[in-house]
Amino acid sequence: MPPDPLPAAARRSVTQLDHRIEVVTGQDVDTLWAYRDRGILDEPHADLVDRHRELAKAETGVIFHRTLLHRLASGDFPVDGALFERIDRTVDQLEEAADVRDLAARQVLAALEPIQVTAQQSQPKGPERLSAADQAALLSIAGGAKVHTHLITGRMSVPTASGTRVAYTHLERLEAAGLVSRDPDHSVTAGQPVALTDAGRTALAGSRRRQPFAAPAPPRPRTWPAAPTRPHR
Repeated sequence: MPPDPLPAAARRSVTQLDHRIEVVTGQDVDTLWAYRDRGILDEPHADLVDRHRELAKAETGVIFHRTLLHRLASGDFPVDGALFERIDRTVDQLEEAADVRDLAARQVLAALEPIQVTAQQSQPKGPERLSAADQAALLSIAGGAKVHTHLITGRMSVPTASGTRVAYTHLERLEAAGLVSRDPDHSVTAGQPVALTDAGRTALAGSRRRQPFAAPAPPRPRTWPAAPTRPHR
């Protein structure tokens, strides 16, 4: 018989907990993964993403063996003892993959629980939420930023690694709010590094809440043009 058919490679598997994670954290899963890679998540959210990656990997295993079982039973192979053995083996592998997936899901729920409790206890109200400008500034600073002073004018500037600049007065407001901190071991003349604090990472991770769906406004009534008047003869 030909070798076992392999399902085509797929992108990140969607799990049964994706929606719940997005509701609790206010971020879509792909954004959380990207934030984890950039190192701007606090420890609870980073742990959640690590466990969710294991869940997605386990889900991929379930999909693989389920697809393989479907192909074995599709009628493309001779029905003989060898096929029955392969089907039995695949069923066992599918069961093992499902057990691994279920264990990973329980670990994700365990990591999600403290984040949900914290979110419920400290749900920010309208004025306390990060503004779009604060969110953009924190994202820029998260990628790397330094405070510089001009040698002649003494003017302070905050260039970031992304190529954008954060206004110095804006940086001072973020610093006063405890969202960013500077490295006092470096001078502003040489470039003083700025980084997000744990509070800044937490605020950034929870800032991009989904906006409620707004139904489109009903179409305006169509106004038909008036019939042209016939000239008098």
